[in-house]
Amino acid sequence: MVLSNVTHFSPMFYLSSFPGLEAFKHWIFIPFFLMYLVAISGNCLILMIIKRSPRLHTPMYHLLSLLALTDLGLSVSTLPTTVGIFWFNYHNIYFGACQIQMFCIHSFSFMESAVLLAMSFDRFVAICHPLRYSVIITGKRVIRAGLCIILRGPVALIPIVLLLKAFPYCEPLVLSHSFCLHQEVIHLACVDTTFNNLYGLSLVVFTVMTDLVFIALSYGFILHTVAGLASQEEQIRAFQTCTSHLCAVLVFFVPMAGLSLVHRFGKHAPPAVHLLMANIYLFVPPMLNPVIYSIKTREIRREITKLVGFRKDNSEPWV
Repeated sequence: MVLSNVTHFSPMFYLSSFPGLEAFKHWIFIPFFLMYLVAISGNCLILMIIKRSPRLHTPMYHLLSLLALTDLGLSVSTLPTTVGIFWFNYHNIYFGACQIQMFCIHSFSFMESAVLLAMSFDRFVAICHPLRYSVIITGKRVIRAGLCIILRGPVALIPIVLLLKAFPYCEPLVLSHSFCLHQEVIHLACVDTTFNNLYGLSLVVFTVMTDLVFIALSYGFILHTVAGLASQEEQIRAFQTCTSHLCAVLVFFVPMAGLSLVHRFGKHAPPAVHLLMANIYLFVPPMLNPVIYSIKTREIRREITKLVGFRKDNSEPWV
C-alpha cells in the first residue's frame, strides 16, 4: 500500500500556540514570560545562596541544588520555541531540533523525579534514623546518587529518540504544543510504532511511577515515626522539615498524572485541554519550587534576607 503525503527525511514540524487566540499571542506571552522570569531567577538565586553559604553545604541542600539545576534545564529546554512562537511568530522546527528538545524535556523530567526520590530518602533517614544520618547520608553517596540521577533519564531515552528518525511521517505535521514531546511526535508516524509506545510506557512505569511508589513508602514510614513522638509540638516540628519537599512532590507529580491521563484517555478532549495540561506540567514546577523553598525553608529565607540587606535574626531555628 502506497502512503500519500508522507515525509521520509528530516521533516519540519509546525508548533502550535493557543488555537483561536493568535491575535492575542503577545499578551498571552506575558504570563509565560513571568513564569520564565520567576523560574530562572528563583532557581539561580537558590543555587547562589547554597554556594555562598558554607553551612548549607550539607546533603539536604546539595540535593536541593540538583533540583534547582533540573528546573533550570527544564525551563531553558522550552524557552527557544515558546519565545519564537509567541514573540516572533515562528512556528516551524526542524526534526533534529525537535529531537534535541524532546530529549532534553523528558530527560530533565526523569531527573526531577529521581531528585525528589533522593530527597525523600534524605528526609526519611533524618526523621526515622537521626542518630545514623551522618553515617548513612555521606558526601560520597550523595555524589554517586547525583551521577545516577543525571545519567538515568538520558541513557534510557536514547533508543526511542533516535528511532524516531527512522519513521516516515504523515502530513500535516502539526504539533498541538509550543514544544516537542515524544508522545505527540510518535502519533504523526505513518508506520507501526508499537515498540516506541511500549518502551515509553515501560520507561515511565519503571522510573517515574517507581519513584512515586518509593516516595509514598518513605512518607508512610515518616508519618509512622512522627506519630510515635511524645508531644504534638515535636510531631509538628519534625514534619515541618518535610513540608517543602512534600509540596514539591505534589507540584511535580499531580500535573504529570493529569497530562498522562489526558494523552491516554482524552484523545477526543478539546485541544485547549491538552495544551493547558502540558503547559502546567512544564512551566509550573520550575516556577513554584524556588518559591516553595524560599518560603517554607527558614535557612533559605534567612540567607535571602541577608542577601538583600535586611537584618538577620540569629535566634531563628533551622529547618
